[in-house]
Amino acid sequence: MTTLAPLPYSVQWENTHITLLNQQALPAITEFIHLHSVEDVYDSILTLKVRGAPAIGLTAAFGVALGAKQEAATDLADFKKNVTEHIERLASSRPTAVNLFWALKRMKNILQEAQSISAAKEALVFEAKAIFAEDEEMCRKIGEHGLSLFEKGDSVLTHCNAGGIATARYGTALAPFHLAKERNFPLKVYACETRPVLQGARLTAWELMQAGVDVTLISDNMAAHTIHQKEIDAIIVGADRIAANGDTANKIGTLGLAILAKHFGIPFYVAAPSSTFDLSLESGASIPIEERDGAEITYIQGIRVAPEDVSTFNPAFDVTPHHLITGIITENGIITPEFAHNIPNFVK
Repeated sequence: MTTLAPLPYSVQWENTHITLLNQQALPAITEFIHLHSVEDVYDSILTLKVRGAPAIGLTAAFGVALGAKQEAATDLADFKKNVTEHIERLASSRPTAVNLFWALKRMKNILQEAQSISAAKEALVFEAKAIFAEDEEMCRKIGEHGLSLFEKGDSVLTHCNAGGIATARYGTALAPFHLAKERNFPLKVYACETRPVLQGARLTAWELMQAGVDVTLISDNMAAHTIHQKEIDAIIVGADRIAANGDTANKIGTLGLAILAKHFGIPFYVAAPSSTFDLSLESGASIPIEERDGAEITYIQGIRVAPEDVSTFNPAFDVTPHHLITGIITENGIITPEFAHNIPNFVK
């Protein structure tokens, strides 16, 4: 088996700082930035320098470790109080991606159990590294399960970027494509541009081209025509939060693709690690949907394309109801309907 085509790690722990692939600069510039403080980490998440639910969680975990290492408090109670404030600050960066809160909860548990400041600092770094390693392995397994759903020569549509740069490695929705390339298993990928921030155009197209995957870029409003004319065999997307009944929040535009899949009679798959499930929520109606600055709509790459003072509505995510989902691909296998009954067998 050949090795994975070289892609940069999007998040790297450097002991004194975090090195981050600036996804805002892609594809024109492959830029790595250095995060030296918790506030740097907060800003990188808020401004989408790092994006993708797993990568957000990884970066936040390393941010907690970084803040702890830099903490000057000499009293254990004060140290825990200050690091807890770092955790709360990072938790406020974005509301929808549950991996952020999952990772921060793990870090908080480690902090609370620590018996000394030195032990806490060491344990927090160890836990953040463990989260990273676990994510990489989970994504590889998701790729294995996902690839089993496709036949050689299939054409598959994807949306946004659920790839290696959105995770520790491999990605979720893109993981099957990376593994297929390793194994000389031909698949043709169609990537929606993903307005308004163009993660499909800027990131997915770039990532798959870097890996040598056959990828074709389309605009979002070409999806129905493309599914029909190009005989798309399946749609696969990532997720930012999945409720207990299988309702799934993902990048805005995902719901429309699920409806199209139903119309054309093709499978619609969601790929996500178990950390993306929020079993405390009965349905997607309870998933908080982030609304972002309207400038993301009125400007493209810094150039205004809309009238001054026009009203905007800019939700970053939508929720796909479970009845439109064919299967949810996890590291533990493929969950099929009935999701409310089957999810607990795969997600503990």
